[in-house]
Amino acid sequence: MEYIHLSETLRVSRFIQGLMRLPSWNFNKYDLLYQIEKLSSLGITTYDNASIYGSEISFGEAIYLKPSIRQKLQIITKSGLRLETQYPDTSKEYLIKSVEKSLINLKTDYIDLLLIQQPDPFINPFEVSEAFNYLLKSGKVLNFGVANYPPSSFNLLQKFVKEPLVTNQIELSLLNLKNFVNGTLELCQEYEIPPMIWGVLDGGKIFTSSDEALLNICDKLEEIGSRYNINTLETIIYAFFLSHPANLIPIIGTSKINRVTNALKALEIKLTRKEWFEIYYTVKGYI
Repeated sequence: MEYIHLSETLRVSRFIQGLMRLPSWNFNKYDLLYQIEKLSSLGITTYDNASIYGSEISFGEAIYLKPSIRQKLQIITKSGLRLETQYPDTSKEYLIKSVEKSLINLKTDYIDLLLIQQPDPFINPFEVSEAFNYLLKSGKVLNFGVANYPPSSFNLLQKFVKEPLVTNQIELSLLNLKNFVNGTLELCQEYEIPPMIWGVLDGGKIFTSSDEALLNICDKLEEIGSRYNINTLETIIYAFFLSHPANLIPIIGTSKINRVTNALKALEIKLTRKEWFEIYYTVKGYI
């Protein structure tokens, strides 16, 4: 497994286990602990939560069964979005209260990485800075970042907060390439921060659709996969993103270990520039 240093206090696994769908996995705490230990044996040590996912309590109960495992894991959670209204809230009061609740849910003394979940049109960056300062000095949060932030929102927040934002968690998939061309990815490269990417497999849509354009994409993935003796299309999709020089960090949303190992096989593949563009322009439908 490869690992990426986002800061002096944070090293994450090249693949992150996403927990947005954890409530639907029907795992009890013992099942989840077994899953965590299995993923750790594969090198995946970083977990992505959010206060609105409904995953924090279950994850906390699982790692509480084996407290020694906590120091081997990197826990991400998100704040800045109220569950009851779905409205953004990046006020100092809400951010601090949200983190303190997450710490209780996760049964931990600190969060390795806190992300502001989405841009807040009503943001007061002074308040965010004050919240971050308090959370850092109190040891409750070690690192900060954002999710789904366009360049303008990222630059605004980075100007006011004292600590560097260490990542931007963005949507990126073969069916949603906009962050390749709207300046978001370039800004991450400018700041030299590796982006985390979610929605990489589009919920499997690309594999199940009868749409001719999607079938053409699958044909191209299969063709390139055959060059590497790979017959799982998802492996080539992950390889497409891992091969990009921006140091993309995919979030895996599955609970199935065989799907995880399919993803990990992508670490053994380095697409050439020509192969990367073969896929890219097949997706776009033109050169």
